[in-house]
Amino acid sequence: MSGFYARPIEATVSAIMQPKPPPTSGKPVVAIIGGGVSGAGVAYHLARMTADAHPVILVFEPRAELGRGLAYDTDDPAHRINVPAAKMSLQPDDQGEFQAWIEARDAVACDPEAKRPDGQVFPRRRLFGDYVASLLKPFLDDGSVRHCRAAVSHVERRAGRWSIRDDKGGVTEADIVAIATSHPPPAAPGRLASRLAAHPRFVADTTKSGALDVIRPHDRVLVIGNGLTAADVIASLAGRGHDGAVTAISRRGLRSRGHAPVPQPLFGDFVADPAHSAVSLLAGIRAAISVAKAQGISWHGVLDQVRAQGHDLWRGLPIAERRRLVRHLRPYWDVHRFRIAPQVETVLDMAIAAGRLEILAGSVADARIEGELIACTLQPRHQRQPLERSYDAVVVTTGPAHGGILDTQPWLAALAATGHLSLDPTGLGLACTERSEAIGPSGTADPSLLVSGPLARGTFGELMGLPQVTEHAFFIAAEIAAKLRQLESETHPA
Repeated sequence: MSGFYARPIEATVSAIMQPKPPPTSGKPVVAIIGGGVSGAGVAYHLARMTADAHPVILVFEPRAELGRGLAYDTDDPAHRINVPAAKMSLQPDDQGEFQAWIEARDAVACDPEAKRPDGQVFPRRRLFGDYVASLLKPFLDDGSVRHCRAAVSHVERRAGRWSIRDDKGGVTEADIVAIATSHPPPAAPGRLASRLAAHPRFVADTTKSGALDVIRPHDRVLVIGNGLTAADVIASLAGRGHDGAVTAISRRGLRSRGHAPVPQPLFGDFVADPAHSAVSLLAGIRAAISVAKAQGISWHGVLDQVRAQGHDLWRGLPIAERRRLVRHLRPYWDVHRFRIAPQVETVLDMAIAAGRLEILAGSVADARIEGELIACTLQPRHQRQPLERSYDAVVVTTGPAHGGILDTQPWLAALAATGHLSLDPTGLGLACTERSEAIGPSGTADPSLLVSGPLARGTFGELMGLPQVTEHAFFIAAEIAAKLRQLESETHPA
């Protein structure tokens, strides 16, 4: 595990827990809002850490199973994990557990494309959800973890505890709340959402079930965005037999990169002499890539080292430099860091070679409905002359709108309005401390309200990849376990 998470648990407990819950003879209640990998991981590790204390661990998740979330609740065979199975696990200290789980069950026997010639396995994404669900099952069966299959509608602080209402009419009182909700949906650029909302083949949110069903086999498609989601969309359409022309447009025209032909060793050290500006960090990375290339190591090893040291790098940068990184360099980081699965890369390569996929650098200056078509004005980057194109369908894949997270769910907005939540200044999610305790507009942290997973990215830097998400879930569980011990000592002093 990264050194940043490995400090003694006792050191992570807040010296004073304010406000304190009233003394009670009942068991303490921990409510986890969101049952994707992050929330399920917190529940799983917390149940293991507190097996003797038996707190009530309740996970609010509308889906039928815990551990899937948006990413792993898909039945689309084109959707594959973009990290080798040998590097995916719910256990921070046992990266190979998922691979071992697959081998023990021969779980990819019906998916011959999962195994690559080099022995690496890139299974369909749903399989990882199956794995996480299997780890949670014993704890659900014995009641250590309880699944409330409902969506949270309101959360408020009342009499020293958290009062949680759900859409099934339930009310739960909790001592500690962990926010582990999904990414916010993408936001269509400019006025596209309002101008194209009436068109039957304007797909504003690909995370919705059956979102691509409206696209016909020969439709000309404009994909807005060119990251992992765009690659998934293009691969999904190809798998359905779509053979129409596809244009993928993004501001810089950057396509997600693939994996190295063979595994690369980590290369470079970016914390011994840490950068204190976005420019110096970029210069250091470029220099390391040049040295690595001379030694026969690809850029993959350098970027993986940056990722591994990401929290320390991020923590050493002033807020202004973090913002500069997000504004100017994040797109370049994302396409190198979040690599597409080899199977998906092959689909994109074939589509480009066949002339069916065009990748443009630019923006959508205007769009309007003209009969059954969508007329678009595309503005290529570094060109004055716009392009006038007509499409049968438009799909938005611009990625999560992290800056709008408070507007996506009423209970989050309510917590912000009552002074418990605020946006992170980098625009990557919710503000929180190094202990992942939520920070309100006043700058005060609440030790009983924690942020787990990608929404804490503004503080921790690298919290989008699965290994970092599961490691952070373990960290949050350890934080909660320590707080429960302190709560027990305050409620029942020796």
